[in-house]
This record gives sequence, C-alpha cells and structure tokens, in this order.
Amino acid sequence: MVDLEEAVMEIIVNSGQSRSLCFEALQAARQGSIDEAHKLLKESDTFARQAHKMQTKLIEQDAGEAKQPMTLIMVHAQDHLMTSMLARELSAEIIHLYQR
Repeated sequence: MVDLEEAVMEIIVNSGQSRSLCFEALQAARQGSIDEAHKLLKESDTFARQAHKMQTKLIEQDAGEAKQPMTLIMVHAQDHLMTSMLARELSAEIIHLYQR
C-alpha cells in the first residue's frame, strides 16, 4: 500500500521539476538552441513519467471505490500534474514554432 503523504509529495516534486524543465526548454528555444530545448523536453518527460506512475498507483489502490481520502493536498498534487502536462504540450508546440 502506497503511503498517501509520500505519494502526494512525489507527484508534486516530479511534476514541478517537469514543468520547470519545460520552461527551461522554452528559454533555450528562444535563444536559438533548439537541440538543447528538445533535450530539456525529453528530460522533463522523465519526471512527468515518475509523477504519472505514482498517480496510477494511487488510482489502482483506490480502484474506484473511494478508498483514498480526497484531501486538499491531493487536489493540489493533481493540479501540479495537470499543469505540468499542459506545460509540456504547449512547450513542444512553441518550440516547433521557434524551430520554423
């Protein structure tokens, strides 16, 4: 059984790192370093996968039966994950535009 507090922190930390790397990638692209931008996006994917993996463990543990308590910190963690996922998608599109 996954400890809820540990899981939440893992989601927040990994999502935050993923999002930060996306913005670093945007900065690199703005400066004309497209290869570096792609490298940073790839690195951000590693952290996003870790966050998503933990989210999946929590979902599996819950099994749709409301076994996991829905706390404010859990909602916060989910917000971090969704924001980082959106940052990743938008960053890829913007980098593509810089590349053109």
